[in-house]
Amino acid sequence: MDIQEQRTGGATVLRFSGRLDGTTSGPTDVKLAEVVARSPVLILDLSAMDYISSAGLRVLLKAAKQAQSAKQKLLLASLRPSVKQVFEISGFNTLFATFANCDEALASLR
Repeated sequence: MDIQEQRTGGATVLRFSGRLDGTTSGPTDVKLAEVVARSPVLILDLSAMDYISSAGLRVLLKAAKQAQSAKQKLLLASLRPSVKQVFEISGFNTLFATFANCDEALASLR
C-alpha cells in the first residue's frame, strides 16, 4: 500500500494505491489517524486501490469514527468497481459519503 498526500481546495487528499489488507492495515491505520487528527476535511482517493479486505474496512471505519467525533469530514472518491462491490456487499457504502472523483467530493463541500 502506497499513500500519497496532497492539499487541495481546503482539503487533504490521500491517494491510496495497492492493496489494503491485513498486511498493510497497521501502517495505514497509523497514517490515517495522524492525518485525521490534523485535517478538518479528508478525501480518500481510492482510484488506484486494487483490493480491500475486512481488515482494511475496519481501518477506514476507525478513521471515520475518529473524524466524526472530532466534527471533521471524511469522504471517499473514485472507488474502483471491485472495491465498490466490497463496500456494497458489506454495507459500508451507507456509512461513507462516496463520490465519482475528487472534484465532486471537493464540490460537495461548498
